[in-house]
Amino acid sequence: MSPSVKILHISTRLIIGGSQENTVLSCEGQLERGHEVHLAFGPIYGPEGSMLPRVEAFRSRDGRAIVTHEIPDLVRELSPLRDRRAERQLRALIREIRPDIVHTHSSKAGILGRMAGWREGGSRGRPGVVHTIHGPPFHRYESAWRNALYAASERFAARRCHVIASVADAMTEQFRARRIGRPEQFVTVRSGMDVSSFLYPDAGDARKEVRNRLGLTAEDFVIGTVARLAEHKGHDDVLDALGEQLRARPEWKLLWVGDGWWRERLSSRIDELGIHEQVILSGLVEPERVPSLMRAMDLLVHPSYREGLPRTVPQALLAGVPVVAYDVDGTGEVCVDQKTGRLVAPGDVAGLREAVEWMASDGARRERTVEAGRAMCETIFSAHAMVDALEEVYERALQSGG
Repeated sequence: MSPSVKILHISTRLIIGGSQENTVLSCEGQLERGHEVHLAFGPIYGPEGSMLPRVEAFRSRDGRAIVTHEIPDLVRELSPLRDRRAERQLRALIREIRPDIVHTHSSKAGILGRMAGWREGGSRGRPGVVHTIHGPPFHRYESAWRNALYAASERFAARRCHVIASVADAMTEQFRARRIGRPEQFVTVRSGMDVSSFLYPDAGDARKEVRNRLGLTAEDFVIGTVARLAEHKGHDDVLDALGEQLRARPEWKLLWVGDGWWRERLSSRIDELGIHEQVILSGLVEPERVPSLMRAMDLLVHPSYREGLPRTVPQALLAGVPVVAYDVDGTGEVCVDQKTGRLVAPGDVAGLREAVEWMASDGARRERTVEAGRAMCETIFSAHAMVDALEEVYERALQSGG
């Protein structure tokens, strides 16, 4: 690949979330390496927040910016008419900027973006068309007809793509099990993050100061989550597993970092359980604040039912916080049971309670899992390593097209 290429990233929603942060870090790293970087996305709305201010504020060392493009009809929901219009809008954008690489993220943008990139030259070798799987669109909690539709759409899109990057080996296995893509198309590229912000606290972000600001004492045992307050994230399971323990142990506290459409309903459940004084809801926070809030925790619980590879898990280990998580998708590639954390079968509320008590009962045990996990995560989840890997992916895409 030449020293400088033109890259167009396409993401459905630029809300505050794991796949979006991955995409933005890719854009920033590629801009710093001298590439021309464009980012297209659909309308941003709702309580999950927006990554757009960060994108618009970023400048490379030589003063260049990421060029942004809003695609009016690129929406998350199934909408045949708007989807057709969005694909046309993406094709027009590709004709206008003539990128060397079209790199799609998330399911809807991945389907429409690959179609557009392929029709506007990808089938003839330029642009190289790349897709990243951040998480599967099909899953056991979805209806059979939707899963069949999603799998068929992914098979269709995989034939219009040169390389498919998975954030976890489990993603490749799940896609191949549904006969999506060819084995040689797939490569694992771990989701990058700003490792140093979790390893090294800034002034004022020391654990004691953050806990004081949150109204927590040194005696409190803080069980945290970092996730949108939304379906499949498992907040109800935390309440079901720990409600009785929280009432019996006033020093146990929950710290929920994030916001979402389920906030009001979850707040009502907390009130019904009589534990509202032991639950802190941070609301929407900027990604830059997450490391300091994690350091205020004694344990991260991540009972999500759907993941690609949850960024929250390696982030917690880097920040020195032990982890209990549901064993879904690529989670077990980071949280190795009783080595770098505790894994629990999804939906096993009793198992979740036991794993939290197992961690809470032994400080030395928590420290051992953190040390093992941090050593593993420090290298493989750096944003620099991800951008390095994407350089090779793009070269491979351009060679495949040629």
